[in-house]
Amino acid sequence: MVSFKSFALLTVFSTLAVAVPVRREVPQEHSHESILRAVRTSLNLNNPDQIQDPVFSLLGDAAAKAGAGKITDLACFQQAVADQAFTNAKAKGDTAGMVNALIFRAIERNTGGVGVKSALCTQTAKNPEVAALTQHQDPASDGAAATNKAITLELAKQIASIGGNPLDALKSGTFAPGSKSDNTGKGNSCDDQNDAEGCIFTQNLLVKDATEAEINAAVAGVSSSGSGNNAATSTSDEDCAEESVYSSTVTAKCNLTRL
Repeated sequence: MVSFKSFALLTVFSTLAVAVPVRREVPQEHSHESILRAVRTSLNLNNPDQIQDPVFSLLGDAAAKAGAGKITDLACFQQAVADQAFTNAKAKGDTAGMVNALIFRAIERNTGGVGVKSALCTQTAKNPEVAALTQHQDPASDGAAATNKAITLELAKQIASIGGNPLDALKSGTFAPGSKSDNTGKGNSCDDQNDAEGCIFTQNLLVKDATEAEINAAVAGVSSSGSGNNAATSTSDEDCAEESVYSSTVTAKCNLTRL
């Protein structure tokens, strides 16, 4: 049975699909589907900003606004989702949920074209682990390789600080750079809301921003707070069983494989 919420979201995205200009980066908001689903579960435990779904925060501003709830600064929408999901997971002692919230904060957000950078949030998150992070940038944008590597290494530190596996930071990575002259906006991305693991993983499209040795060096000396009681790489049965609220019109893991 299709819920009213599902129908409403379908209507919103159907309308946006017609309104959005052709020249843009091909949607990839569901490329890390397992992370998205896990964050959805955590966010829904307590959602004071009435965010319709975390996936909206990975869209460009025009589309994101439709699902932002009380969030008005769309450059900080992704951070707000991660921050609340992290808070909720921490309250449960759920390390896996906390790790997924941190990874989500670092995932690339859709932009207006290949090589276009997304705006950075200038607000400070409630949780310092989230506040230390920003999102990956389009791999074809200027300085992206260095920027994205620095983000991944910082993410590894924050994951290690809460007792997670720092190598999970590699899951936040994005795709190989596309061509800025590509008017189709296709780049090298993928988007499949029906791939529970995430098409960037299953199609081997993920570009690792750092080596295992570099991550281990970055986290050397980082003390773990041991905030949760779940292994960082675990995914709950609830995460796995949850079905997406979107139709196939919305271009959106259980047992994540070790990278």
